[in-house]
Amino acid sequence: MDSALTLVGLPIALGIIMLGLGLGLTIADFRRVAQHPKAAVIALVCQVLLLPALCFGLVLGLGLPPELAVGMMLLAASPGGTTANLYSHLFGGHVALNITLTAINSVLAVVTLPIVVNLSASYFLADAASIGLQFDKVLQVFAIVLVPVAIGMLIRARVPNVAERLNRPVRILSVVVLVAVIAGAVLGERENIADYFVSVGLAVLAFNLLSLAIGYGVPRLAGVDRSAATAAGFEIGIHNSTLAITIALSPALLNSTQMAIPAAVYGIVMFFTAAAFGYLVTRVGTRSVSAGGEAAAT
Repeated sequence: MDSALTLVGLPIALGIIMLGLGLGLTIADFRRVAQHPKAAVIALVCQVLLLPALCFGLVLGLGLPPELAVGMMLLAASPGGTTANLYSHLFGGHVALNITLTAINSVLAVVTLPIVVNLSASYFLADAASIGLQFDKVLQVFAIVLVPVAIGMLIRARVPNVAERLNRPVRILSVVVLVAVIAGAVLGERENIADYFVSVGLAVLAFNLLSLAIGYGVPRLAGVDRSAATAAGFEIGIHNSTLAITIALSPALLNSTQMAIPAAVYGIVMFFTAAAFGYLVTRVGTRSVSAGGEAAAT
């Protein structure tokens, strides 16, 4: 599960994709986030407070073994992954909000992730070891997210014609890369997938669906517009499984293959559930627009 594809290939691929996302962004997009912080605040509260609490109740309800339970809590405490930005881009979400949330969450996770994992380990495990602050992982997330986006935005600002010409090809390339990563992840773990899914598949699927539903539903109930709610749904529903796997497997941290299993399964499941969620949200949005147009016509 700690293959080159997961730990090296995926971040590099996502970095390239983030360059393409930057081609479609301007400073004005981020100003709008600052002018309307409601969606960002709601999403952060859901991500940092609500999801770990719900995940704790889920693992208790399902009666997971201690190591798997801690692995689930590690996953819940991990910030949104950069993959969320791509899905938001593909399905009409507010990408600038995603990028902002990923950056803020990555900083908060330096404090919140060790707290959640250490408390969980103390509860579920008798001989729990504590983990430290992951400054290097936070820097990696910033490098993958912010640097390529900044380059793309610079191209758009300096040579907008080039950005316009590159936008569609890069979007198509993003889909191709995403499909290749999914295929590689499945093939690379084909010998272990069955065992992983039997042990923790139900918990992972339930948590993933719950995360997507909360990420989209809570902002919508609070009056947030559909684009921002879609962005929040992906940001909260797609956790950084690579970070969780790295922390679980690292000899200096948790050093536990069992704790890495939930994140490994999640890293496969989330691709499909996120795509289904994006399709559903897009379809609902299209129906709403059509219904509004018909009402206006009458």
